[in-house]
Amino acid sequence: MAQFTTLTSRMMPLPANDVDTDQIIPAQFLKVTDKNGLADALFYNWRYNDDKTIKDDFILNQPETAGCQILLAGDNFGCGSSREHAPWALIAYGFRAVISTSFADIFRNNSLKNGLIPIIVDDETHKMLFDLAEEAPRAELTVDLASQTVSHPGGSFTFNIDPFNKSCLLNGVDELGYILGFEKEIAAFEANLI
Repeated sequence: MAQFTTLTSRMMPLPANDVDTDQIIPAQFLKVTDKNGLADALFYNWRYNDDKTIKDDFILNQPETAGCQILLAGDNFGCGSSREHAPWALIAYGFRAVISTSFADIFRNNSLKNGLIPIIVDDETHKMLFDLAEEAPRAELTVDLASQTVSHPGGSFTFNIDPFNKSCLLNGVDELGYILGFEKEIAAFEANLI
């Protein structure tokens, strides 16, 4: 998993509420067991016409959102089935953080385990960020995981993350990598059992 310390990026606003994992990545792309090619499948039915031509009016296809690493999503992002491919596709495309007022629990946990930070904000902050994205689309946010803050041109706000996931993200390790960090202690414990 890629280490996450700080991230400075523009936001891509996606104001749709209740975006489920099938909208994030449709079922026909769930046959893969690795992340290669999933960037092209992200929001597939919203990005492409039936003949696979690009829908120019979808935000992800617009040149001004190229390179955005922060997705500003509507309420209840990632609801639906528990497909881990949803955060895989978001990360493959280049997103490292998603901001919303709420996330489905399974999507949130899958995101944290794969290096995508789901940031929950209150309604007032959420509205302010959407207003900022409209009024100053080139504005950048800075996500600082160590201090658990997001800075924007008008100030900053804090976000919550549990200490275990924070530690894993800061160190660029998944759960197994975290356990392997105690390899010497585990070996010493096992040696004392014999």
